[in-house]
Amino acid sequence: MTLAFPNPSRSFDEVRNAVRFMGHDGMFQIRFFIEAGALTKSDAAKREAGALEAKCLAAFDALRTSIYDVAREAYSHGRRDSYTLTAADFR
Repeated sequence: MTLAFPNPSRSFDEVRNAVRFMGHDGMFQIRFFIEAGALTKSDAAKREAGALEAKCLAAFDALRTSIYDVAREAYSHGRRDSYTLTAADFR
């Protein structure tokens, strides 16, 4: 099977300081996190938790297609149940 993202929901995980989203490979659910630093560069946003969440979720929505592509690439290198994507993954 191939990794798909049938559920467009995403949420901000304050503990991980990342946006969480899910992928599916057949019946297997794969958790993905994308670090806030990969989504926003603003130091001011990082100081304000509420602003950071809103900026990260908006950035995720705007970049959803490329984020899914990077997630598929990460998944293709070794199948695990959880991945954390960083700014380095998008270079």
